[in-house]
Amino acid sequence: MRQDQEDPYQRRSAQVYAAADRAAGSVASPRAVLYDAVLLDRDGTLIEDVPYNGDPEKVRPVPGARAALDRLRAAGLRLAVVTNQSGLARGYFTGEQMRAVHARVEELLGRFDAWLVCPHDDADGCDCRKPAPGLVYAAARELGTTPPRCVLVGDIGRDVGAAMAAGAAGVLVPTPVTRPEEVAAAGWVATDLPAAVAEILRRQQAVQPSTPPTEPVRTALVVRSDSAGDVLVTGPAIRAVAAGAERVVLLCGPRGRAAANLLPGVDEIIEHPLPWIDPAPGPVDPEAMRSLSTRLGAVGADQAVVFTSFHQSALPLALLLRMAGINRIAAISDDYPGSLLDIRHRVPVGVPEPERALSLAAAAGHRLPDGDEPVLRLRRDAVPPRPADVGDPGYVVLHPGSAASSRACPPEVATRIVGALADAGHRVLVTGGPDERAVTARVAAAGGTDLGGRTDLAGLAAIVADASAVVVGNTGPAHLAAAAGVPVVSLFAPTVPFGQWGPYRVPTVRLGDAAAPCRDTRAASCPVPGHPCLSGVDPGDVVNALRTLAVSGGGGR
Repeated sequence: MRQDQEDPYQRRSAQVYAAADRAAGSVASPRAVLYDAVLLDRDGTLIEDVPYNGDPEKVRPVPGARAALDRLRAAGLRLAVVTNQSGLARGYFTGEQMRAVHARVEELLGRFDAWLVCPHDDADGCDCRKPAPGLVYAAARELGTTPPRCVLVGDIGRDVGAAMAAGAAGVLVPTPVTRPEEVAAAGWVATDLPAAVAEILRRQQAVQPSTPPTEPVRTALVVRSDSAGDVLVTGPAIRAVAAGAERVVLLCGPRGRAAANLLPGVDEIIEHPLPWIDPAPGPVDPEAMRSLSTRLGAVGADQAVVFTSFHQSALPLALLLRMAGINRIAAISDDYPGSLLDIRHRVPVGVPEPERALSLAAAAGHRLPDGDEPVLRLRRDAVPPRPADVGDPGYVVLHPGSAASSRACPPEVATRIVGALADAGHRVLVTGGPDERAVTARVAAAGGTDLGGRTDLAGLAAIVADASAVVVGNTGPAHLAAAAGVPVVSLFAPTVPFGQWGPYRVPTVRLGDAAAPCRDTRAASCPVPGHPCLSGVDPGDVVNALRTLAVSGGGGR
């Protein structure tokens, strides 16, 4: 295949796999927004933490709470309190006393649309005590929305864990009682409640265009030249551009081509490596660059939107696009772009990659159409039938490998995980690429079925879509799971930020050492002997994570 090989894909009316479609009890919303509701922990988040408080006179709001909550109300967001109150189970106060405390909270902070209380202790084994997700599911139902359209603000790891396990966003506002490891593991940290609210509202607004394009967009060129996972997480933004353009052409690299084939909203694909993006680039070939510029000029694009990761530069390609005669170019750039960009967009550190890309699409004048949730999606017609010999749906997929070895689960750990899952009654399928067959065979021998090298990316998507859960690191199959709405046990190596690269808007439990020395190094190969971020994962914790995600050992959910 030539570097500039192009194939047409008519995808406008294609059916899709989508996380929003799979969520139990999902409530469709016509508005293309990130959030409908904000859920708030009570003690330490809304009011000062007085242990087992049953006295309304001891209620003291945290600084700035009333003004912050009023900002949320003014923005049309519904509010609910989700709180563990084990003092009820322990007899430290009565239900009547608790309700009096809540009345005082509302007197000081304004009315909440719902109060959701877990009255149990840890020993009760309920599904509502955070970090279990029961309160989040209940709050979403009462507020008439779904967990992915909720954001939960709390002061300890239990709050963030409950949000993630339901597929909601979680914001940690640390206090003196918050443990350092909880801060390290949280994907979104704010200094205080007003700062959390300000960022919620900023992210909400960032995906809404302030103005539409000044001229009609007949052909839009969108760019995402990176790996399969990078292309998948850009999908919502590409759909947003497609909603406002008659034709969408996607420029991608060889490593992302298989994922590009799965995206709705793309009409044509141009495949070409970009040496300033590829992790192991060859020398810059001037003739290849001239050829690419000529090919891009032939697209006849009215507008180009260049999507990149937070550590990449869009400016080299912007220069080629200018040379190709494209006059309207949008990209994220912290570096001074001179005359290379018409829209120079900036995004704060820590925003999830799908939202980061959506905000660039919005800056270029595009938004998801009403009814299209901001989730990852795949074209249904691009995903083949699941192989019959893998058995009925309801299995657990374990994908131990990764294109970056720093993010792969050590084989000995993966082997123990398979054994523990099999002992707990789970059917386990072990997946991997053709170059990972030796690893998948070793891992599957502990009690799973070896599928190493048997599927391409589309075939893997079919297998993932019928799984009860996927156990995987921060690599492409995690985003396939998110696109299918399949819960993820994330064995996340912290070489990149979890808040940016964790599974998006899908129930997730994160495992691994979030504060390991490799944190934020972006290393492709593990820089620390012994791979400490994942080598200490306890297989029993994986089994417990599946229980938290309501995945039973009998293959059901």
